[in-house]
Amino acid sequence: MSLINLFRKRNRTKLFTTPSHSQKFFIYHKFRQFYRFDISETDAHNPQAALHSAQERAAKIYGTKATYFLTNGSTSGIHAAVLSCVSPGDKVLIWQNAHKSHLNAVKLAGAEPVFYEQMIDDNFGVPVGIDADTIKKELSGEKIKAVIVTSPTYEGFVSDVRAIKSVCEHFGAYLIADEAHGALYPFSDELPESSVNIADFTIQSLHKTAGGLNPTALLHVNCDIDAKPALDMITTTSPSYPLLATIEANIKYLNSAKGRKKIADLIDGLKQLRQSCKNCEFGGNDITKILVKLPKYSGFDLSEKLFSKYHIEDEITNEKSTMLLCGIGTDAKKISALKNALQNLSQL
Repeated sequence: MSLINLFRKRNRTKLFTTPSHSQKFFIYHKFRQFYRFDISETDAHNPQAALHSAQERAAKIYGTKATYFLTNGSTSGIHAAVLSCVSPGDKVLIWQNAHKSHLNAVKLAGAEPVFYEQMIDDNFGVPVGIDADTIKKELSGEKIKAVIVTSPTYEGFVSDVRAIKSVCEHFGAYLIADEAHGALYPFSDELPESSVNIADFTIQSLHKTAGGLNPTALLHVNCDIDAKPALDMITTTSPSYPLLATIEANIKYLNSAKGRKKIADLIDGLKQLRQSCKNCEFGGNDITKILVKLPKYSGFDLSEKLFSKYHIEDEITNEKSTMLLCGIGTDAKKISALKNALQNLSQL
């Protein structure tokens, strides 16, 4: 049974259950269809079985031991991964400037954080990926139970996760990969290698680059630990099945010929943009993160010019560079508009 197919079935049972809107009482009419599909864990629907089947199919697509659908973003995946493999008093190695979910996960587990620093690319003013030697040095000095790496970084720098995994195995530490910004990686050979088949736990945000709704995400498990008990501790017992169904549809699309072509077309368009903007300097390892700088502008000046003159809003900026995030919904028209803007600004 599929969650998508479950919504195609017409329910003829009179439900005296939650949710109390009964799929017929629409307080906010713009979300009329959402109300219609907002089912609960009733015998008439039995969505738990459909969800279980959908997650099993997802694990086969990704080649993992288990893949879990998340409706509380990558944050919940990070929390569940740490809670699954860490006990109170254990030490967890995390990046000093990582997403706050990393430190919060360590606190929830009653563990002790040990911090590492990442090098800054002085040219673009952003952190780069962490190298295996740095992780090895940290693990050589202390007994670490788990390591969390952010790859790709927000601005699109990736780490050698395979090498880091080898180091973690040598020291008996679990590797958790925060791949929130890399949900497209498993579906294109032209993007960096995904961590889903390397790290013990990999977390991806479908809503960041893969076309998903906020805050849909995935937790991939590649070790013998059952993450479900940890997920049950931090996840509502009344999940949004419409959102869960969008995750199933999202994965199905990404893995389809149509979805893979969409990703290929996106990458081709971004390659053409880089080739056309000769006076722009681009950085990072992920072409879908347009990390760019222009000789005559600071990052903040470029951001302001793009917004005020060309109605283009970037994802994040700093003194030296600006990053514009692209995903599966970034069409040729948007790329063309950005290309024209960058060409004009670089000639002024």
